[in-house]
Amino acid sequence: MKTKTNLFKKMSLAAAVITIIAIGSGCSKKSDTPTPKANYTVSGNASGAQEVPPVSNTATGSIAGTFNPNNNQFIFTTTWVGLSGAPVSGGFYNGATGTNGTLSGDLWVFPAGVTGSGSLTDTLTLTSDQATQLTSGSLYYSYGTTLNPTGEIRGQITATR
Repeated sequence: MKTKTNLFKKMSLAAAVITIIAIGSGCSKKSDTPTPKANYTVSGNASGAQEVPPVSNTATGSIAGTFNPNNNQFIFTTTWVGLSGAPVSGGFYNGATGTNGTLSGDLWVFPAGVTGSGSLTDTLTLTSDQATQLTSGSLYYSYGTTLNPTGEIRGQITATR
C-alpha cells in the first residue's frame, strides 16, 4: 500500500511540475504582444483642375501629415494659396480621382479672419472606415468658396508607409 501511495505522490508532483512549466512558458511568449504597425506619411496637392467639374484658376493647396494605425490618429496641416476668397467650407471626402465623393467626417471649422491664402492644422481620430479610405487612396480634400461653393480646389490624398 505504501508503494502505491508513494507512486501516486510522485506522479502528482510530476504533474504539478509539468503544469507550472507549461503555464510559465506560456506567459513569456513574445507573440502575445502585438507588433506596432508603422505610421503612414500623408500628402497631396490640390488644384482647380482636380475638381469635378474642373475649375479654371491658379489656386493651389497641399496637405502633409501622419497617420498612426495603432490608435487611428491623423495629424495634418493643409494649406491653400490664391483662392478667390476665404474658404467657406472644407473637408475630407471619400471618392476616387475624377469622381465626386461623399463627405467623410465633419466639415472643417475655419478661424475668423481667414483669407484666400492660409493654413489649418488639426488632429483627428479616424473611424475604421475613414482609416481604410485614407490608406487605400480614396480620400480627398476640397475647399469651397463663395464663388465656388461646391469646391474651388481639390487634392487626392496619398498615404505611404
